[in-house]
Amino acid sequence: MKNKVLFVSLGCDKNLVDSEEMIGILRRENFEFTDFEEEADVIIVNSCCFIGDAKEESINTILQMAEYRKNGRCKALIVTGCLAQRYKDEIISEIEEVDAVLGTSSYDQIINAIKEAFDGNKYEKFMSLDRLIVEEKDRILTTGGHFAYLKIAEGCNKRCTYCVIPSVRGNYRSVPMEELVDTAKKLADKGVKELILVAQETTVYGMDIYGKKMLPELLDKLCEVDGIVWIRLMYCYPEEITDELIAAIRDHDKVCNYIDMPIQHCNDRLLKLMGRKTNKAQIKEIAGKLRKEIKDIAIRTTLITGFPSETDEEHEELMDFVDEMEFERLGAFPYSKEEGTPAYSMDGQIPDEIKEKRRDAIMELQQEVAFDNGDKMIGKEILVMIEGKIVDENVYIGRTYMDAPSVDGNIFIDSYEELITGDFVKVKVTGSKDYDLIGEIVSR
Repeated sequence: MKNKVLFVSLGCDKNLVDSEEMIGILRRENFEFTDFEEEADVIIVNSCCFIGDAKEESINTILQMAEYRKNGRCKALIVTGCLAQRYKDEIISEIEEVDAVLGTSSYDQIINAIKEAFDGNKYEKFMSLDRLIVEEKDRILTTGGHFAYLKIAEGCNKRCTYCVIPSVRGNYRSVPMEELVDTAKKLADKGVKELILVAQETTVYGMDIYGKKMLPELLDKLCEVDGIVWIRLMYCYPEEITDELIAAIRDHDKVCNYIDMPIQHCNDRLLKLMGRKTNKAQIKEIAGKLRKEIKDIAIRTTLITGFPSETDEEHEELMDFVDEMEFERLGAFPYSKEEGTPAYSMDGQIPDEIKEKRRDAIMELQQEVAFDNGDKMIGKEILVMIEGKIVDENVYIGRTYMDAPSVDGNIFIDSYEELITGDFVKVKVTGSKDYDLIGEIVSR
């Protein structure tokens, strides 16, 4: 009987790519998979530790799975990912049920970890954070198969004062362009129609191996891949967005008129304290240029509330900025105090309730912006990718070019015509509700 694996992937989409690669390695070695803890011979938790909530979720998940290792069928409990990289000693010493821990640059050693655990041995593998794992060609997609994340680089050279990523993922390492194009072709052959480009920062892709920013050239080559309909850009730092990149988004039909551009704040003092490389004027300038050159661009951004020493006046400045800029998509998060970062020991730490209150105020304001934007879409015809169907109803769920999976909204479409996940249809927007749209099919 083949051994069964339960795989729990936590955290960001970059982590999900690592999980999909591990699943591909396991499938090649003839492991089977299960969604039920009590059926698993092996349980793997690919963990996250970016902020406090993610760290807590990872720890709770490991402790929950440890019960099945102690009392169930499970013969190997393995922890991988960022939490394993950051807290390997604590995991090994404090959770005795954990059999193996793998660092972020050694997850391709998953088979060795399982074999050692089955032999009754504890196993640790933490290779250099300068190492770049070449993507497995047998990667198994967990996104439904119609879209996939393409991780174009690993690590980060930026040193934002609140962020642990460089310490757990290493410095920036671009994946060679030919490997990315080859991977994109293989994904397209599997039926993928949307590529979502991810990295800790996509905009400096290629600087380390080609000596210049090569994201526009990468987009040129990816647009030539048959079968790909949409290409979406995530994690574009504003100071690195060039005229060439804007032109590539504008001029390529396959590149969605969408950009994820995290800014974190607008106050110049706080941006400097965060270690960010922009100021308010520069953020406004790049957003203005994007909107001038790409008329229907959807700009997504993220903000941090309650960063150490943020005053009421600086929070109000951020509120005014959100109101003025009217970002099409926006998320806000309370500052998370992370040990090992410069911000951890900064003066002026703000109580959680104030951080959360400020976050809620930002999101309430953004809600008004989002609802107004939704109303403006009524009457327009737009291309939609089908994501699924509501059970027992003739209603399909889709996404527009303005919506990345999991983080943005949806469009709901009444249709008696059978549609398949991954289909593209032209839809007329007939209404809006909260962050979502309502529409009817105009054509396939």
